[in-house]
Amino acid sequence: MQNNEILIPITFFLSLFGVLYVYFNTRHKERMSMIEKGADASLFQSKKGPSNASMRFGMFLIGIALGILTGNILTETTSLQEEVSYFSMIFLFGGMSLVSYYMFIERKKGSN
Repeated sequence: MQNNEILIPITFFLSLFGVLYVYFNTRHKERMSMIEKGADASLFQSKKGPSNASMRFGMFLIGIALGILTGNILTETTSLQEEVSYFSMIFLFGGMSLVSYYMFIERKKGSN
């Protein structure tokens, strides 16, 4: 039984490595064949400017943390089950953080 427990993480990481290897190898071959056929290499560069991905990710993590905290408070003060209070608050606050990111940051960037 002990050996089966170690196989799960090893299999997970090998599978992850395999998927990433195939993805990047295929992308490289596709780009090389396009360049050989005369496509401009600047086609592969991103056209977007700097993004606020770190801001969105940070707000999302803050929302999850607030959800965990609120779920704990709900578990201790009400008769809700632990799983219900944690999951509902994590999804609620995580979703609210992403919606607020869109409303206050993305929308302002689009109007400029």
